[in-house]
Amino acid sequence: MYKKILIANRGEIAVRIIRACREMGILTVAVCSTADRESLHSQLADECICIGPARSRDSYLNMEAIISAAILSGAQAVHPGFGFLSENPKFARMCSQCGIDFIGPSAEIIEKMGNKSEARSMMDNAGVPVIPGTKEAFTSADRAFEQSAKIGYPLMIKASAGGGGKGMRIVRSADEFEELFNLAQQETIREFGDDNMYLEKYMDSARHVEVQILADKYGNTVHLGERDCSIQRRHQKMIEETPAPFLNEETRFKMGEAAVNAAKAAGYYSAGTVEFLVDDDNNFYFMEMNTRIQVEHPVTEMVTGIDLIKAMIRISAGESINVSQENIRPRGCAIECRVSAEDPNRGFIPCAGRITDFYIPGGNGIRVDSSLFYGCEISPFYDSMLAKVIVHGSNRDEAIGKMRSALGEFVIEGIDTNLDFQYELIGSREFAAGDSKAVNEIIEKVQIGKRV
Repeated sequence: MYKKILIANRGEIAVRIIRACREMGILTVAVCSTADRESLHSQLADECICIGPARSRDSYLNMEAIISAAILSGAQAVHPGFGFLSENPKFARMCSQCGIDFIGPSAEIIEKMGNKSEARSMMDNAGVPVIPGTKEAFTSADRAFEQSAKIGYPLMIKASAGGGGKGMRIVRSADEFEELFNLAQQETIREFGDDNMYLEKYMDSARHVEVQILADKYGNTVHLGERDCSIQRRHQKMIEETPAPFLNEETRFKMGEAAVNAAKAAGYYSAGTVEFLVDDDNNFYFMEMNTRIQVEHPVTEMVTGIDLIKAMIRISAGESINVSQENIRPRGCAIECRVSAEDPNRGFIPCAGRITDFYIPGGNGIRVDSSLFYGCEISPFYDSMLAKVIVHGSNRDEAIGKMRSALGEFVIEGIDTNLDFQYELIGSREFAAGDSKAVNEIIEKVQIGKRV
């Protein structure tokens, strides 16, 4: 097992990884920007190394600085968390070349699954149901347009190297295809340095469901159930839960089986998620595979009792999975709400500032993952997510009640947050009914300034 791990991230996920390492008796090295010198992850780690100025490109995306910090500190491995360099094959390869373990899959696997069009083709060959769309990627709007008629409208233009809702546009008619293709491609180049795009059939009422998998380096692969991630704002998830309230048991079983087959087809190891779209008839289609830990991983931990961060570390260190599929029996219901520094009354505009009052909720089955503390500074340079509130109940109604209680207790003063808005969503008739489309319509109305 490793003696020291460097965490190439910040915020709540860096704190989460540091705590897991502490429980395993592993020393930790934090990296920070100049804006994060006093942050919680910088203070909790055994060591902290400043790697650059506030902007991400100069610090948390600075591969050379992070590798240098790992070598300088004597860290044997790097955990990338999510976002930043977590799905960057170049970074994973650099770690390997410098004799440092990258806690995640190999650079080759990240490369294969990171190219969305290549991943779709691989899944199609493996017999995993795939959303109708193009098998090849396009750099030209004219060539892509030629294929659009075969798919039919509405369709989705997506970035081959994309993720996090970037480089995506819904096209509802041929007249708007070229303009939206160019906009999506420009965003893709800006965000990912890649101009390859592909097309998918847009499934308007489909649910977004992902299956958590664990796989070791010896071919053992299991799934830990699904998460419903359908409630989103601009393709960014807001509320996640498990089990998905609308899935029947037959579909649930088939999706788990398909996710395991997808991971095996890719030669995958580590924690990862296979993402699907599910239509009103419970037909499901492969969308993409995320080769990292997900923001919403705690809901799976709550119902299975499996610590996914520790599992990633053990798999990276060469240990085999010590649990079989038949012994994985998720219990109850878990829900996660993302608390962000943004003002719903002003179109969810991000906010920055100092926390002047702060209280974290507690109680049986309530967990808060955060890096906040009284007096801390919320920087304008990074993602606006402040905390994740996760609850576990014996059933969905109990979990909803716990989440309402937890959100009602949570106090964050000094900046604007979406706490009250999340409280309203969780307490709505639409959420109680499991109608994610109706919940998303509420979010959309608020986003464009029509408060409901």
